[in-house]
Amino acid sequence: MKRVAFIGNYSPRQCGIATFTTDLCESISEQFPETACIALPVNDIDSGYAYPTRVRFELKEKDINSYHRAADFLNINNVDLVSLQFEYGIFGGRAGSHILSLLRDLHMPIVTTLHTILKDPDPDQRTVLEQLISLSDRIVVMSKTGAEILKTVYNIQSDKIDIIAHGIPDVPFVDPSFHKDLFGVEGKIVLMSFGLISANKGLENVILALPKIIEKFPNIVYIILGATHPQVLRNEGEAYRISLQLLARENKVEENVLFYNKFVSQRELTEFIGATDIYITPYLEPNQIVSGTLAYTLGAGKAIISTPYWYAEEMLAEERGILVPFHDYEKLGNEVINLLVNETVRHSMRKRAYLYARSMIWSQVSRRYMDSFRRAREEKRYFSSLGFNIKLRNTPPIEFPILKLTHLEHMTDDTGILQHAFFTLPNYGEGYTTDDNARALIVCKLIEDLDSDTTYKLSYRYLAFLWYAYNAKTKRFRNFMDYQRNWLEESGSEDSHGRSLMALGTILGIGSLPKLPTIAGRLFEEALPSILMMKSPRAWAFSLLGLNEYFKRFTGDRRAKSVQDELAKRILKLYQENYKPDWLWFEQSLSYCNAILPHALLVSGKSMQNQEMIDIGLKSLNWLADLQKEADGGHFIPIGTNGFYTRGGPNARFDQQPVEAQTMVSASIEAFHITKDQLWKNESIRAFEWFLGRNDLKVSLYDPTTGGCRDGLHSDRMNENQGAESTLAFLQSMLEMRLEESILSSKGSV
Repeated sequence: MKRVAFIGNYSPRQCGIATFTTDLCESISEQFPETACIALPVNDIDSGYAYPTRVRFELKEKDINSYHRAADFLNINNVDLVSLQFEYGIFGGRAGSHILSLLRDLHMPIVTTLHTILKDPDPDQRTVLEQLISLSDRIVVMSKTGAEILKTVYNIQSDKIDIIAHGIPDVPFVDPSFHKDLFGVEGKIVLMSFGLISANKGLENVILALPKIIEKFPNIVYIILGATHPQVLRNEGEAYRISLQLLARENKVEENVLFYNKFVSQRELTEFIGATDIYITPYLEPNQIVSGTLAYTLGAGKAIISTPYWYAEEMLAEERGILVPFHDYEKLGNEVINLLVNETVRHSMRKRAYLYARSMIWSQVSRRYMDSFRRAREEKRYFSSLGFNIKLRNTPPIEFPILKLTHLEHMTDDTGILQHAFFTLPNYGEGYTTDDNARALIVCKLIEDLDSDTTYKLSYRYLAFLWYAYNAKTKRFRNFMDYQRNWLEESGSEDSHGRSLMALGTILGIGSLPKLPTIAGRLFEEALPSILMMKSPRAWAFSLLGLNEYFKRFTGDRRAKSVQDELAKRILKLYQENYKPDWLWFEQSLSYCNAILPHALLVSGKSMQNQEMIDIGLKSLNWLADLQKEADGGHFIPIGTNGFYTRGGPNARFDQQPVEAQTMVSASIEAFHITKDQLWKNESIRAFEWFLGRNDLKVSLYDPTTGGCRDGLHSDRMNENQGAESTLAFLQSMLEMRLEESILSSKGSV
């Protein structure tokens, strides 16, 4: 056979199919040098990947025309056979149906390897698989279970099926201690799970089992090796990994759980596996027909504990491993302890696994594939890396979600950002507010890694809204506008005026976009004096934060300095008038955006070199932080809006609002800048994690599929609407946390 083409994902794309296709192609090329092997990968991103020279043609996942062009390319390039790697998720169309268009156009034999076989497919999945099988000359499966499902569910004749094991590298049978020094875990007992991370992996059950294991073996470490699956990362961000980190902390095992967030090379993987004492695959569902990770560890002679998905049941039979029930972390923990106590049993299991897997090494597997290729040709009826040495270290307590602006852009139209949403759908009936457009302008200015065209579009849109909201007659900003662009008031709330000044000051202090500072400067100058006639302490505080940003570029503005001096003294006086030994606050009640008041004193005290303001800012913020956390340093609990908290009365626990977490994040970061005290790093992390699920209901308000944020926590459920205020509160918090480099590397002791 002179030329074979391999279709499927291909390295350096990071997924199991890409690794498998690359390994199969390279192994056949090595074992059969007379056969030229070429590859046709499927791209899930427009830019593609930095493929090796073996890649001759690239398909675009969702562009059906590229599938037709690929067929033409294969037909005119004298390809003798096509080896297709099939999984539903890698090809475009319903259930991957685009690949059928390519196969129908081909003139050469096709051998298809099925990486997914479903017992209960939906109609689209069944149709695609049946047509795929019909178009293929031979079908390869990696387990007897897979072959049985094809025969019983899809009525495929057994003589069309080849059972060929998942290929594995040929590695020696070594003691786990041999590689442990590479990762700084010498002297430790190493448990490991690896692969692309996604929520169906069940890794949380290993973490839940750890406390019991550690009681018996305190020198345990659990390595979670692998990057988050790229498609999951794009659609959901790091939500699952973050949940694992939070779970480890809640169960006080964070020191024993090591995350290595990287898609590793085969050389690196071999050394990680070599350092492992017990490998665990705690998957949550039975219908997994193959697992490359399990195959690799079986071939390395590792002791394995797994849930009973189909492939594991077959591979770990005859005492080659241990099966535990799905979701049963207590049983899993017991089996880990039993294996560690009974070394003879563990090492016998390792030996059985290693010997069984000798037929799975790539040199053997590639020969079986070539046999299948030759048989397909005969039956065709129609023609026309070097050393690796890295020390693992504990992952920071939290990995921030990727910046996703999908929902922000959906909520923004040609006028500005809409106020409310019905679930994720913009609610036109509620119109717009200046408050939200001011918030959005601040968020835009915090985005450093956003495409400049998008920055221009959004920043100009929100600033234009503020410009239109300003009423030159009253010297005040209007706040509420209906969807027909009618203002519903001549003057808006005092808080909306303060927020507008805060946004304008931020533009002026950081601004670099053409014309924005000029426009913002004119508006800021005209609107600033009105704040002195207002009575709202929060409006004063918002304005002080804006002035603090403004002074980063315009320190010599004497009028602005006099406004700062007056507003800061007003807030200081409020504290002095309301302070009691048990009530370190500025008013006789706490309501909304509470942390904004100490935050304003902190930045003003720093700017004005007034130590009294700084001291009171820190004392009141610390008092608020203690008030808003679970006992013994637990999670963040903002003051609820259903009654707030009046001195001497009950403290409303619900409804909890995202803006409270955001103001606490911002104030805590400022407190850390001033004091360099680790306590304030911890408080900012605590407040931010409220968005991600460390809250009373243990649910994530952040929606990784949209980049939006739910509107709050009720006592029994989330408010599923993703309004502007909530989404902007989350985005501002995340951006400020990400800009705080010291917090990115901080372990945090919350």
